[in-house]
Amino acid sequence: MTHPAPDRQRPQRADAGTSRTRPARLTWAQARAQWPLALVLIGVAVALGFVILERWRRGAFVLGIVALAAAALRLGLSDERARLLGVRSKRFDAAFYLGIGAVILWLATSVDSLGTG
Repeated sequence: MTHPAPDRQRPQRADAGTSRTRPARLTWAQARAQWPLALVLIGVAVALGFVILERWRRGAFVLGIVALAAAALRLGLSDERARLLGVRSKRFDAAFYLGIGAVILWLATSVDSLGTG
């Protein structure tokens, strides 16, 4: 946005006297309704914790399981209940989560332990 020169007056808007309204605050009921997304995010945080603690195979395995659980949640819940877990259509979301989960699980289980076993 460009600012007017200091010597020019800003044009007054017709609704200049009205104050702006604040957006509604997030209520506990609205936050509690996002439990499917919260479960997935908690699982991702646990997987990230394993990776940070240098247990990357376990972290990848947990992340794959979380993706498969997200697919199950997306398939099992209605669009109103899935809320932010659903991005596209139910079929696309479930296929995407299943594909990502299967690939991550395959990688986590197929990579050799590199002498740690």
